[in-house]
Amino acid sequence: MHIDRRTFVTTLAAGLTAPALLTARQPKERYPIAFSTLGCPAWSWKTILAQAHQLGYAAVELRGVAGEMDLPKVPELSGTQLAATKRDLAALGIVISDLGASAAMHEKGSARQAQLDEGRRFIDLAHALGVRYVRIFGDKIPPGEPREDVMQRVADGFREMAAHAQPAGVTVIMETHGDFTHSKDVAEIKSRVASDAFLILWDAHHTFVAGHEPPADTWAALGQWVRHTHLKDSVPNGPGVEDRRYVLTGTGEVPIKEQVRVLAAGGYEGYYSFEWEKKWHPEIEEPEIAFPHYARTMAGYLKEAGVTPTAHG
Repeated sequence: MHIDRRTFVTTLAAGLTAPALLTARQPKERYPIAFSTLGCPAWSWKTILAQAHQLGYAAVELRGVAGEMDLPKVPELSGTQLAATKRDLAALGIVISDLGASAAMHEKGSARQAQLDEGRRFIDLAHALGVRYVRIFGDKIPPGEPREDVMQRVADGFREMAAHAQPAGVTVIMETHGDFTHSKDVAEIKSRVASDAFLILWDAHHTFVAGHEPPADTWAALGQWVRHTHLKDSVPNGPGVEDRRYVLTGTGEVPIKEQVRVLAAGGYEGYYSFEWEKKWHPEIEEPEIAFPHYARTMAGYLKEAGVTPTAHG
Protein backbone atom coordinates (compact mmCIF):
# COMPACT_ATOMS: atom_id res chain seq x y z
CA MET A 1 0.00 0.00 0.00
CA HIS A 2 1.33 3.44 -0.91
CA ILE A 3 1.62 5.81 2.04
CA ASP A 4 1.62 9.49 1.11
CA ARG A 5 3.95 11.99 2.75
CA ARG A 6 1.30 13.37 5.11
CA THR A 7 0.48 9.89 6.40
CA PHE A 8 4.17 9.01 6.62
CA VAL A 9 4.88 12.05 8.76
CA THR A 10 1.77 11.63 10.89
CA THR A 11 2.43 7.93 11.49
CA LEU A 12 6.07 8.51 12.32
CA ALA A 13 5.07 11.29 14.73
CA ALA A 14 2.71 8.85 16.39
CA GLY A 15 5.70 6.93 17.64
CA LEU A 16 6.01 4.15 15.07
CA THR A 17 9.58 3.08 14.43
CA ALA A 18 10.93 2.85 10.88
CA PRO A 19 10.57 -0.98 10.78
CA ALA A 20 7.00 -0.71 12.04
CA LEU A 21 6.20 1.84 9.36
CA LEU A 22 7.60 -0.46 6.70
CA THR A 23 5.38 -3.22 8.07
CA ALA A 24 2.40 -0.90 7.67
CA ARG A 25 3.09 -0.72 3.93
CA GLN A 26 2.09 -4.37 3.54
CA PRO A 27 -1.06 -6.17 4.71
CA LYS A 28 -0.64 -7.37 8.29
CA GLU A 29 -2.44 -10.44 9.57
CA ARG A 30 -4.47 -9.67 12.67
CA TYR A 31 -7.08 -11.43 14.71
CA PRO A 32 -10.44 -9.55 14.89
CA ILE A 33 -9.64 -7.92 18.22
CA ALA A 34 -10.24 -4.34 19.31
CA PHE A 35 -9.70 -2.26 22.40
CA SER A 36 -11.90 0.46 23.83
CA THR A 37 -10.13 3.76 24.48
CA LEU A 38 -11.83 3.70 27.88
CA GLY A 39 -8.77 1.63 28.79
CA CYS A 40 -6.24 4.29 27.80
CA PRO A 41 -7.83 7.59 28.88
CA ALA A 42 -4.56 9.55 28.83
CA TRP A 43 -3.37 8.43 25.38
CA SER A 44 -3.31 10.86 22.49
CA TRP A 45 -4.88 9.94 19.17
CA LYS A 46 -1.44 9.27 17.67
CA THR A 47 -0.50 6.98 20.55
CA ILE A 48 -3.79 5.07 20.19
CA LEU A 49 -3.05 4.40 16.51
CA ALA A 50 0.58 3.49 17.11
CA GLN A 51 -0.20 1.07 19.92
CA ALA A 52 -3.09 -0.57 18.06
CA HIS A 53 -0.79 -1.19 15.11
CA GLN A 54 2.19 -2.41 17.12
CA LEU A 55 0.13 -4.76 19.29
CA GLY A 56 -1.72 -6.32 16.37
CA TYR A 57 -5.22 -4.97 17.00
CA ALA A 58 -7.52 -4.81 13.98
CA ALA A 59 -9.80 -2.11 15.38
CA VAL A 60 -10.24 0.53 18.05
CA GLU A 61 -13.48 1.40 19.80
CA LEU A 62 -13.67 5.11 20.52
CA ARG A 63 -14.82 6.02 24.02
CA GLY A 64 -12.92 9.23 24.59
CA VAL A 65 -9.54 10.48 23.38
CA ALA A 66 -6.98 12.15 25.67
CA GLY A 67 -9.60 12.83 28.32
CA GLU A 68 -12.29 14.19 25.97
CA MET A 69 -15.36 11.94 26.13
CA ASP A 70 -17.47 14.03 23.73
CA LEU A 71 -16.01 12.59 20.53
CA PRO A 72 -17.30 15.28 18.14
CA LYS A 73 -15.07 17.71 20.09
CA VAL A 74 -11.86 15.68 19.56
CA PRO A 75 -9.67 17.73 17.17
CA GLU A 76 -8.63 14.71 15.07
CA LEU A 77 -12.28 13.79 14.55
CA SER A 78 -13.52 17.15 13.35
CA GLY A 79 -12.99 19.87 10.81
CA THR A 80 -10.01 19.80 8.50
CA GLN A 81 -8.26 17.03 10.47
CA LEU A 82 -10.97 14.47 9.76
CA ALA A 83 -9.70 13.56 6.28
CA ALA A 84 -6.13 13.07 7.52
CA THR A 85 -7.38 10.84 10.34
CA LYS A 86 -9.24 8.62 7.86
CA ARG A 87 -6.12 8.35 5.69
CA ASP A 88 -3.95 7.38 8.65
CA LEU A 89 -6.40 4.67 9.70
CA ALA A 90 -6.50 3.29 6.17
CA ALA A 91 -2.71 3.33 5.87
CA LEU A 92 -2.34 1.23 9.02
CA GLY A 93 -5.27 -1.03 8.18
CA ILE A 94 -7.04 -0.17 11.44
CA VAL A 95 -10.83 0.18 11.67
CA ILE A 96 -12.91 2.21 14.11
CA SER A 97 -15.32 -0.50 15.24
CA ASP A 98 -17.84 1.88 16.78
CA LEU A 99 -18.32 5.15 18.62
CA GLY A 100 -19.35 4.98 22.27
CA ALA A 101 -21.85 7.66 23.25
CA SER A 102 -22.95 8.29 26.83
CA ALA A 103 -26.57 8.92 25.81
CA ALA A 104 -29.10 6.95 27.88
CA MET A 105 -32.60 6.35 26.62
CA HIS A 106 -34.20 5.90 30.05
CA GLU A 107 -33.95 9.61 30.79
CA LYS A 108 -37.10 11.72 30.79
CA GLY A 109 -38.10 15.31 31.24
CA SER A 110 -35.58 18.09 30.60
CA ALA A 111 -32.64 15.67 30.50
CA ARG A 112 -34.08 13.60 27.67
CA GLN A 113 -33.49 16.08 24.86
CA ALA A 114 -29.81 16.33 25.76
CA GLN A 115 -29.52 12.53 25.50
CA LEU A 116 -31.21 12.47 22.10
CA ASP A 117 -29.06 15.37 20.87
CA GLU A 118 -25.89 13.54 21.89
CA GLY A 119 -27.03 10.41 20.10
CA ARG A 120 -27.66 12.37 16.91
CA ARG A 121 -24.27 14.11 17.07
CA PHE A 122 -22.46 10.80 17.46
CA ILE A 123 -24.43 9.27 14.60
CA ASP A 124 -23.50 12.24 12.40
CA LEU A 125 -19.82 11.79 13.34
CA ALA A 126 -20.00 8.06 12.55
CA HIS A 127 -21.40 8.93 9.14
CA ALA A 128 -18.55 11.40 8.49
CA LEU A 129 -15.94 8.83 9.57
CA GLY A 130 -17.50 5.89 7.75
CA VAL A 131 -18.05 4.06 11.06
CA ARG A 132 -20.84 1.49 11.07
CA TYR A 133 -22.00 1.50 14.69
CA VAL A 134 -22.82 3.91 17.52
CA ARG A 135 -23.32 2.49 21.01
CA ILE A 136 -26.15 4.08 23.03
CA PHE A 137 -27.40 2.95 26.45
CA GLY A 138 -30.84 1.85 27.56
CA ASP A 139 -29.27 2.07 31.02
CA LYS A 140 -31.66 2.30 33.97
CA ILE A 141 -35.10 1.26 35.19
CA PRO A 142 -35.51 3.91 37.91
CA PRO A 143 -36.83 2.53 41.20
CA GLY A 144 -40.46 3.31 41.88
CA GLU A 145 -41.33 3.92 38.24
CA PRO A 146 -43.58 1.42 36.43
CA ARG A 147 -41.46 -0.92 34.33
CA GLU A 148 -43.77 -0.62 31.35
CA ASP A 149 -43.37 3.15 31.27
CA VAL A 150 -39.58 2.87 31.26
CA MET A 151 -39.48 0.10 28.67
CA GLN A 152 -41.66 2.12 26.32
CA ARG A 153 -39.62 5.29 26.83
CA VAL A 154 -36.37 3.42 26.14
CA ALA A 155 -37.82 1.80 23.02
CA ASP A 156 -39.16 5.15 21.80
CA GLY A 157 -35.73 6.71 22.24
CA PHE A 158 -33.97 3.96 20.35
CA ARG A 159 -36.57 4.14 17.60
CA GLU A 160 -35.85 7.85 17.21
CA MET A 161 -32.09 7.21 17.16
CA ALA A 162 -32.45 4.43 14.58
CA ALA A 163 -34.58 6.67 12.36
CA HIS A 164 -31.78 9.26 12.39
CA ALA A 165 -29.09 6.62 11.81
CA GLN A 166 -30.63 4.62 8.97
CA PRO A 167 -30.40 7.26 6.17
CA ALA A 168 -26.77 7.85 7.19
CA GLY A 169 -25.86 4.18 6.81
CA VAL A 170 -25.21 3.89 10.56
CA THR A 171 -26.62 1.32 13.00
CA VAL A 172 -27.37 2.05 16.65
CA ILE A 173 -26.31 -0.72 19.03
CA MET A 174 -27.73 -1.10 22.53
CA GLU A 175 -25.30 -2.46 25.11
CA THR A 176 -26.27 -5.13 27.62
CA HIS A 177 -25.49 -2.79 30.48
CA GLY A 178 -26.96 -1.26 33.64
CA ASP A 179 -30.46 -2.59 34.26
CA PHE A 180 -30.55 -4.20 30.82
CA THR A 181 -28.36 -7.24 31.40
CA HIS A 182 -31.05 -9.91 31.02
CA SER A 183 -31.61 -11.24 27.53
CA LYS A 184 -35.39 -11.16 27.91
CA ASP A 185 -35.41 -7.39 28.53
CA VAL A 186 -33.01 -6.66 25.69
CA ALA A 187 -34.98 -8.84 23.28
CA GLU A 188 -38.16 -7.02 24.30
CA ILE A 189 -36.59 -3.64 23.47
CA LYS A 190 -35.37 -4.98 20.14
CA SER A 191 -38.88 -6.16 19.31
CA ARG A 192 -40.46 -2.85 20.27
CA VAL A 193 -38.00 -0.75 18.25
CA ALA A 194 -38.51 -2.94 15.16
CA SER A 195 -35.82 -1.29 13.04
CA ASP A 196 -33.01 -2.79 10.97
CA ALA A 197 -30.86 0.14 12.13
CA PHE A 198 -31.07 -1.05 15.76
CA LEU A 199 -29.00 -4.03 16.92
CA ILE A 200 -27.11 -5.27 20.00
CA LEU A 201 -23.72 -4.88 21.66
CA TRP A 202 -23.19 -7.92 23.88
CA ASP A 203 -21.21 -7.00 27.00
CA ALA A 204 -20.54 -10.58 27.95
CA HIS A 205 -19.17 -9.62 31.36
CA HIS A 206 -22.39 -7.95 32.45
CA THR A 207 -24.77 -10.65 31.24
CA PHE A 208 -22.70 -13.25 33.12
CA VAL A 209 -21.95 -11.34 36.33
CA ALA A 210 -25.10 -9.21 36.72
CA GLY A 211 -27.54 -11.15 34.56
CA HIS A 212 -26.37 -14.59 35.79
CA GLU A 213 -26.70 -16.01 32.28
CA PRO A 214 -24.42 -18.69 30.84
CA PRO A 215 -22.85 -17.46 27.58
CA ALA A 216 -24.67 -20.03 25.46
CA ASP A 217 -28.04 -18.91 26.83
CA THR A 218 -27.36 -15.24 26.06
CA TRP A 219 -26.25 -16.08 22.56
CA ALA A 220 -29.30 -18.27 21.94
CA ALA A 221 -31.55 -15.36 22.90
CA LEU A 222 -29.68 -12.45 21.29
CA GLY A 223 -27.06 -13.84 18.92
CA GLN A 224 -28.92 -13.06 15.71
CA TRP A 225 -28.73 -9.34 16.56
CA VAL A 226 -25.24 -9.12 18.10
CA ARG A 227 -22.84 -6.99 16.03
CA HIS A 228 -20.24 -6.02 18.64
CA THR A 229 -18.91 -7.33 21.95
CA HIS A 230 -17.28 -6.14 25.16
CA LEU A 231 -15.06 -8.65 26.94
CA LYS A 232 -13.35 -8.27 30.32
CA ASP A 233 -12.52 -10.37 33.37
CA SER A 234 -13.13 -9.77 37.07
CA VAL A 235 -13.24 -11.26 40.56
CA PRO A 236 -15.49 -10.51 43.55
CA ASN A 237 -14.38 -7.55 45.64
CA GLY A 238 -17.27 -7.33 48.11
CA PRO A 239 -20.75 -8.70 48.78
CA GLY A 240 -22.67 -7.03 45.94
CA VAL A 241 -22.92 -7.70 42.21
CA GLU A 242 -21.33 -4.31 41.56
CA ASP A 243 -18.44 -5.09 43.91
CA ARG A 244 -16.06 -6.49 41.33
CA ARG A 245 -12.40 -5.91 40.65
CA TYR A 246 -11.28 -6.06 37.04
CA VAL A 247 -8.31 -8.34 36.43
CA LEU A 248 -6.19 -9.33 33.45
CA THR A 249 -7.95 -11.51 30.89
CA GLY A 250 -8.07 -15.16 31.88
CA THR A 251 -7.09 -14.61 35.52
CA GLY A 252 -10.59 -14.05 36.94
CA GLU A 253 -13.96 -15.77 37.14
CA VAL A 254 -15.58 -14.67 33.88
CA PRO A 255 -15.60 -17.51 31.30
CA ILE A 256 -14.09 -15.47 28.48
CA LYS A 257 -12.71 -18.49 26.64
CA GLU A 258 -16.21 -20.00 26.61
CA GLN A 259 -17.70 -16.68 25.50
CA VAL A 260 -15.26 -16.63 22.58
CA ARG A 261 -16.09 -20.23 21.71
CA VAL A 262 -19.83 -19.46 21.72
CA LEU A 263 -19.37 -16.39 19.54
CA ALA A 264 -17.17 -18.18 17.03
CA ALA A 265 -19.41 -21.25 16.88
CA GLY A 266 -22.42 -19.00 16.33
CA GLY A 267 -20.87 -17.35 13.30
CA TYR A 268 -20.17 -13.98 14.92
CA GLU A 269 -18.35 -11.73 12.44
CA GLY A 270 -17.63 -8.65 14.57
CA TYR A 271 -14.71 -7.62 16.76
CA TYR A 272 -13.82 -9.12 20.12
CA SER A 273 -13.37 -5.84 21.96
CA PHE A 274 -11.46 -5.40 25.21
CA GLU A 275 -13.28 -2.95 27.48
CA TRP A 276 -10.65 -2.27 30.15
CA GLU A 277 -12.38 0.34 32.33
CA LYS A 278 -9.30 2.31 33.31
CA LYS A 279 -11.18 5.61 32.99
CA TRP A 280 -13.59 4.61 35.76
CA HIS A 281 -11.16 2.41 37.77
CA PRO A 282 -7.74 4.11 37.77
CA GLU A 283 -6.34 1.54 40.19
CA ILE A 284 -6.33 -1.30 37.64
CA GLU A 285 -3.31 -2.13 35.48
CA GLU A 286 -2.03 0.38 32.96
CA PRO A 287 -2.94 -0.14 29.28
CA GLU A 288 0.74 -0.81 28.55
CA ILE A 289 0.27 -4.03 30.56
CA ALA A 290 -3.38 -4.93 29.96
CA PHE A 291 -3.54 -4.37 26.18
CA PRO A 292 -0.58 -6.63 25.21
CA HIS A 293 -1.83 -9.27 27.65
CA TYR A 294 -5.30 -9.25 26.07
CA ALA A 295 -3.86 -9.49 22.55
CA ARG A 296 -1.74 -12.51 23.49
CA THR A 297 -4.48 -14.25 25.46
CA MET A 298 -7.15 -13.67 22.84
CA ALA A 299 -4.88 -14.97 20.08
CA GLY A 300 -4.84 -18.28 21.94
CA TYR A 301 -8.58 -18.30 22.59
CA LEU A 302 -9.46 -17.38 19.01
CA LYS A 303 -7.08 -19.94 17.52
CA GLU A 304 -8.59 -22.65 19.73
CA ALA A 305 -12.08 -21.53 18.65
CA GLY A 306 -11.14 -21.86 14.99
CA VAL A 307 -10.91 -18.15 14.19
CA THR A 308 -8.03 -17.25 11.89
CA PRO A 309 -6.24 -13.93 11.48
CA THR A 310 -6.85 -11.98 8.30
CA ALA A 311 -4.89 -9.38 6.40
CA HIS A 312 -5.45 -5.70 7.18
CA GLY A 313 -3.83 -2.72 5.56
